[in-house]
Amino acid sequence: MMTVYKWENGGLKETSEFAPSCWVNLVEPSTTELEAVLSHFNVPRDFLTDPLDAGERPRFDWEDEASILIVHVPMVEADEDESVIPYRTVPLGIILFKQTVVTVCSSRTPVTTAFLDQIRRVCPPSDTYRFAFRLLWHAGVLFLRYINDIHSRTTALEDELRESISNEALLKLFQIEKTFVYFTTSLKADTIALARANTARQLTLSEDDRDYLEDAMVEYQQALETATIHANILNGTLDTFASLINNNLNNVMKYLTAATILLAVPTLVASIYGMNIGLPFQNRTNAFAIVMGLSGVLAVAIGAVFFILSRKRKF
Repeated sequence: MMTVYKWENGGLKETSEFAPSCWVNLVEPSTTELEAVLSHFNVPRDFLTDPLDAGERPRFDWEDEASILIVHVPMVEADEDESVIPYRTVPLGIILFKQTVVTVCSSRTPVTTAFLDQIRRVCPPSDTYRFAFRLLWHAGVLFLRYINDIHSRTTALEDELRESISNEALLKLFQIEKTFVYFTTSLKADTIALARANTARQLTLSEDDRDYLEDAMVEYQQALETATIHANILNGTLDTFASLINNNLNNVMKYLTAATILLAVPTLVASIYGMNIGLPFQNRTNAFAIVMGLSGVLAVAIGAVFFILSRKRKF
């Protein structure tokens, strides 16, 4: 889908035609829409197609009069499921050509949709650098918002696991850990791409434009540090719960072993007295009671030994 916005009466208005100063937003564009942009703007074809690749890495590139900055931005899955974290990152290409800004993405992201509402009366597309850097700043803010939301979900799951360790909650924590890995990986690559754009000789930035870029870099760096901290904490939390599970399993095995030994004592005595040979007390009328009493005394003695060792934390 292709949407064109032009600057009119101090705001961005949707239009059906290209204008000298406009913002062209391409979301899952068709071949026809890509050809329309290529025929009207003198930009390299790969500038429009590379951001559509889900595996494209963040980078800054420049060719002739056009420059492109590809960053990974956060988005919410369309089929959000409460059992998993519905966030992921996708490449977003920001192409700057004369007084025109072209954004290309393979999925609809809140970065462009929410940005449109906030920027409507702030910055015209003709001020391409400021327009692009404010868009990047908004993406960094969304990263922080989603990271805080994920942290809140993590806290709720930790409270649930403190009451009862369940496989479902552990799997949710594992999904959260994967999301933090995606976020931190994307943010690291984004900060490198922004730093390269900040030092690129091909971009002639004014002091105000550079301030806007540095504001965006600060947001990305803050998001990276926050995601890294939460990821490290979550990794430690998962290790702790794994240790608790192993410890609980060891305790269960310990008690089962003690119970097996206690039950084995009467079985051993009964097995011995089941042999067809001469045995003590075999001719006495109360032989059964004597044998069972002996078995009980041995079982109680062994149980007492286990209890004392358990109190001394040696078993």
